[in-house]
Amino acid sequence: MSGLLSSIKGPEDVRRLGAAQLPRLAGEIRDTLVDSCARFGGHLGPNLGVVELTIALHRVFDSPRDPIIWDTGHQAYVHKLLTGRLAGFDALKQEGGLSGYPSQAESEHDFVENSHASTALSYADGLGKAFKLRGERERRVVAIIGDGALTGGMAWEALNNIAAIKDLPVVIVVNDNGRSYSPTIGGLASHLSSLRVNRRYEDMLEFVKDKIGNVPVLYDALHGIKKGVKDVIAPQVMFEDLGLKYLGPIDGHDEQAMEAALRKARDFGGPVIVHALTQKGRGYSPAENHDEDQMHGPGAFDKSTGLEKPKPRIWTDVFSEEMVKLGRERSDIVGITAAMLHPVGLAAFAEAYPERIYDVGIAEQHALTSAAGLALGGMHPVFAVYATFLNRGFDQLLMDVALHKLPVTMVLDRAGVTGDDGASHNGMWDLSILQVVPGLRIAVPRDGERIVELLREAVATTDGPTVLRYPKGALAETIEPAGKLGEMDLLRVAESDEPDVLLVGVGPMAHICMDAAKLLDAQGINATVVDPRWVKPLDDALVVAAAAHKLVAVVEDNGKVGGVGDAVSRLLREADVDVPVRSYGIPQRFLDHAKRAKILGQIGLTGQDLAREITEAIAKRGAPMESPSARN
Repeated sequence: MSGLLSSIKGPEDVRRLGAAQLPRLAGEIRDTLVDSCARFGGHLGPNLGVVELTIALHRVFDSPRDPIIWDTGHQAYVHKLLTGRLAGFDALKQEGGLSGYPSQAESEHDFVENSHASTALSYADGLGKAFKLRGERERRVVAIIGDGALTGGMAWEALNNIAAIKDLPVVIVVNDNGRSYSPTIGGLASHLSSLRVNRRYEDMLEFVKDKIGNVPVLYDALHGIKKGVKDVIAPQVMFEDLGLKYLGPIDGHDEQAMEAALRKARDFGGPVIVHALTQKGRGYSPAENHDEDQMHGPGAFDKSTGLEKPKPRIWTDVFSEEMVKLGRERSDIVGITAAMLHPVGLAAFAEAYPERIYDVGIAEQHALTSAAGLALGGMHPVFAVYATFLNRGFDQLLMDVALHKLPVTMVLDRAGVTGDDGASHNGMWDLSILQVVPGLRIAVPRDGERIVELLREAVATTDGPTVLRYPKGALAETIEPAGKLGEMDLLRVAESDEPDVLLVGVGPMAHICMDAAKLLDAQGINATVVDPRWVKPLDDALVVAAAAHKLVAVVEDNGKVGGVGDAVSRLLREADVDVPVRSYGIPQRFLDHAKRAKILGQIGLTGQDLAREITEAIAKRGAPMESPSARN
């Protein structure tokens, strides 16, 4: 690609450009964003909205000396382009290509790899304190946080701490693209903004307070006049009530205005809020006119129309449809989402029953305790959330929901390996974390029919919380059971009176077990395949089945440590059944981004891998050694 963008190898090149060149650079960046996201998908809308803002950031601050921290991180594509990563941008989110989030492995300009929301201000608080303690007075920390991420309680905890240190070198940019604030306009407003970040003004206030401290009414009157005028001009200034200086609102697409505001904030020497108004999807009409979310995170799409390319039916679709049916049948069913109404499949329920849906914002902790309150009040809440985000509400689940034995159902979307979004988005922790919660029941469907079946069983539970979890992507092929073992589904019966292997396929891993069983059969190894359906608590029938086999292999789409495999081992030990158990799951390490199928192959979770390792174990005619794919 020729043009200004191709000449940008780092922020110093952005600073060399003249102001008249910047609109051209912004246009080239938007073209690059659309081209790349059209091919593979990605967070298009948020990045189109921060083009001028990001240019201004890199012209005012000296990254990486001044760390720039992106909350959530999905709006850091422009930052990547301005820090010398254009050459790899055509492979964004592809295996071996650039991450869709900040990545320390990619660049020194990516300080943290955060992709969970509401964390940037806490990072900034700590970094700012470190710079103060080390005497690095010329350094500034810049945190960019969206209005959505500000709904997270952790962000307000951080603001409370940042405001407590008057010379903390932190600049907070609020990227406000979600609601319309009354803009600050005119010369007087500009003057007041400058005044509020002028140290002489602050010194004058402190002087007045010290000298006439014995006349508090006079000081309060002076301070009140300042606040009164300020609130008339710019009413959205709750930040100053926390003790933070406030600049704005600023037009986030006016690069020169953003530069001016950021320079004032940088030079103030203490914590400052810069409030930028931006438009999600800016500069690409299909995104600007996209009613749902301004093309927040589309898959591959037609660049000329913005229409996404056809997608197969996914797991979330089945949940979405069944929730609408349940809502029609039961007036006590309510839905809860943490700012993910469409992605988790609750939009149809919200349209059908608008009085029974609650979007709590990015506040998973609050969501769970609010769900507890709803359950105490006689409702049955269904909280749909990405599996990776349930981690944030563990204490509330344990102490506010489970301790009270409340009927709350949590539906975990994107469970297991998710792939493209990288390490932080893999839902590989929940089956381990949730094992320790007393009274909790966990269901894992293997196909769409089982989503319907198990969701209905979950919401019929009245004496404690339930979890339903399923993966990202296209629905798996339906596997009809050949019979039952207790409440488990018997999927394949070994053709032998003395079967060799009991394969326990957890949810979608049942398909891998079925593939492995066929390959094992060709080697003369008889295999039984069961799907537990409910993996917590485990069915006692599993003990009887295990005792009839020479080896038990548990296959799960979860981190191996503390997961279902460990639970099966414990169950058999407690029943004095000494059949060896081998666990096959996700290694306990952070995985690089790639397609789900590719990652499963890399970590040995395929039918062929499983069959080979079980064949080797059986050949040893004793307790088989732990397999390579099951290590770590």
